[in-house]
Amino acid sequence: MPEIVHVSLPGRAYDVRIGPGLIADAGRHIAPFLRRPKVAVISDKTVAGLHLQALKDGLATAGIEATELLLPAGEATKSWGPLEQSVEWLLDQKIERGDIVVAFGGGVIGDLVGFAAAVLRRGVRFVQIPTSLLAQVDSSVGGKTGINAPQGKNLIGAFHQPTLVLADTAVLGTLTARDFLAGYGEVVKYGLLGDADFFEWLEVNGPALAAGDMEARVEAVRRSVQMKADIVERDETEQGDRALLNLGHTFGHALEAATGYSDRLLHGEGVAIGCALAYELSARMGLCSQESPSRVRAHLKAMRMKTDLSDIPGDLPDAATLLGLMGQDKKVVQGQLRFILTRGIGEAFVTGDVPGDAVLSVLEDALRT
Repeated sequence: MPEIVHVSLPGRAYDVRIGPGLIADAGRHIAPFLRRPKVAVISDKTVAGLHLQALKDGLATAGIEATELLLPAGEATKSWGPLEQSVEWLLDQKIERGDIVVAFGGGVIGDLVGFAAAVLRRGVRFVQIPTSLLAQVDSSVGGKTGINAPQGKNLIGAFHQPTLVLADTAVLGTLTARDFLAGYGEVVKYGLLGDADFFEWLEVNGPALAAGDMEARVEAVRRSVQMKADIVERDETEQGDRALLNLGHTFGHALEAATGYSDRLLHGEGVAIGCALAYELSARMGLCSQESPSRVRAHLKAMRMKTDLSDIPGDLPDAATLLGLMGQDKKVVQGQLRFILTRGIGEAFVTGDVPGDAVLSVLEDALRT
């Protein structure tokens, strides 16, 4: 039996089901939500080559017909062209409001397809079947959908909650080590922002999790999703607490923009580096002891993850330019950039009271190391 985390939103509640084998059993899980035995699946070519037939077989066992659209893999797919292609394809498939669109892939596909479902006929239902660790623990839950703009990441989108999330932890075994560890950047974030016990658990179990321990993987996904669900239930549209989920993202998004949303830096890698920088900034501002950023960096290094700006291949802009890129962050309020800082492991908070000189100093020193 899968682990189940219930996201309790009035009129928009749904389950996140977590465990191995859910793709093969997808038809049984999705069938109760269908008005006719048909779904439209949007995936990327890499995921499709590995898992699409298994999904179609799993749907077919419940008598569900599936049509599919395959898009290129990569962050560049989160843009206007693929969004237009997806919406027009769904219209060609005559998808109705009572039908279901399936987002089958990592965070890029989940965000793009969720946004397509949000705008199609002013909102059709969709099911998330996330195939990356990052998507399973973060982007598939909570209803944030959207695409990137040249000015910044995720600046165009809508809140549109899924009908169901199926997080099949068995597919994590097909990820490259780099992709898995990029997703782990989001897992660590949950411990760092609000659950010191979880971070301690990760310090002990992280290596086994990375090595393929299924029980540890299920537990890590469950605890991450439960924390996100709890926060989303309190603040669905990011008016307050939900901003905590962006720990590391203010720095990370600027680094992604600086590297052109390319394979030079994956999203979760940017988050991991961003968490280390956020903790360093917090320590320099006297909010936490230097022990906290040291401990964060030690764990990231123990997991063989990107930790420093020097771990990013190629040249980066200067500190002032990186600070300017942060100005396009969605957390800007009345022109003031808000940061998620911390008083220690598991004690994050949102603040706009951050001197620009302090941020600049952290970035300058990070670029020199």
